Amino acid sequence: MALIQIKPPAAAESARAYPPVSAQHPLWGMAFRPLYPAAAVFGAFSVLLWIAVYHQWLPQPANPLWHAHEMIWGYTGAVIVAFLLTAVATWTGQPRWHGRPLMVLLALWLGARLMPLTLPGALAGTAFYWLAAALMGYSVWQSRNRRNYIAVAALFCFGLGHALFNAAYLQADGARLGDSLLAGLILAAGFIGLIGSRVIPFFTARRLNTPQAASPAWLMGAPLWLPMTAAALLAAQSLPLTAAVCLMACGIIGLVQTVRWHHARIWREPLLWTLHLGYALTALGLTVLGAAYWLPVWKSAGIHLIAVGGIGLLTLSMMTRTALGHTGRNLYPAPRPMPAAFILMAAAALLRLTAAITLTAAPALYRPALAASGLLFAAALLLFAIRYLPWLLRPRTDGLPG
Repeated sequence: MALIQIKPPAAAESARAYPPVSAQHPLWGMAFRPLYPAAAVFGAFSVLLWIAVYHQWLPQPANPLWHAHEMIWGYTGAVIVAFLLTAVATWTGQPRWHGRPLMVLLALWLGARLMPLTLPGALAGTAFYWLAAALMGYSVWQSRNRRNYIAVAALFCFGLGHALFNAAYLQADGARLGDSLLAGLILAAGFIGLIGSRVIPFFTARRLNTPQAASPAWLMGAPLWLPMTAAALLAAQSLPLTAAVCLMACGIIGLVQTVRWHHARIWREPLLWTLHLGYALTALGLTVLGAAYWLPVWKSAGIHLIAVGGIGLLTLSMMTRTALGHTGRNLYPAPRPMPAAFILMAAAALLRLTAAITLTAAPALYRPALAASGLLFAAALLLFAIRYLPWLLRPRTDGLPG
């Protein structure tokens, strides 16, 4: 069974695929270089702004739609695109995407961030995802890499979800707004399922020198197919019971896989326990979110288990790991201060879950827990940006392009 491997390109690859390092600034060498720090800084800023406005520390009215939209299609989407366009060269053996296509992508992403919830911002944000899908799709098609067609389709659907949400917002279609947001979050969880299922057992086995847990093809594909199905049903406002069953099935599969992949020694290695814990929290969140069809009071807990526990931990961990490998640095141990950043993100997830649970049970705890969670989330992302931005602005340490 083929598995994704995140590794640097071989030095012998062609000059056509890899022009000389001096031909362009290192920032445009691969997709992770501009998009990882941009996402981290923006994610921290947007959470801090949301907390300040929600607690009325700033005079602007709080807009929960802006907050959710930007965390799903702003922060999370940028990390997903950066990871996929960085990894696709390794997966397919095709030339890396670099230079002008990345400049266009960054410009579209920035345009969407500067004009949120407007028609120009909606067009820019959707174009960002569809261009990314086209770039990835070209590499996959050229290599006839069939196992990754689904990832291209999911990326296109993520952009389509962005378009549908913005259309509902601009048309003041309140009935579709919540479902469109939820569909976007569930699709993001699907990307976590796809990538996590492929890399977590591989990374664990390589680091611990243990046998790798094998899984049948259907079990590897289900963590993306099931959320895609649920997201499509939610966006269409159709068959909510079927969508809930898909979410619960996906979550249970994820929890079972987490147990299968677990090894006691992962807790000694920050770049492993963050992946395992983030994947488990995503799976738990999908299970809870599916169960919210019958118990609506659980909905917020399910959403934030995915959003902070799953997306927060896994994006931070994958940014940390892939940027090390693709800048020519050792993967282990995790560089300072990233272990501390991981702990801050895990604490943010715990506090956000606490806030969701206490909203009705102990309302006095809700606002302090919410503020503390946001501050820790932002601090974790800023630690990444401070540590990594100097590395991402310089060439690889081993002299290879990328």
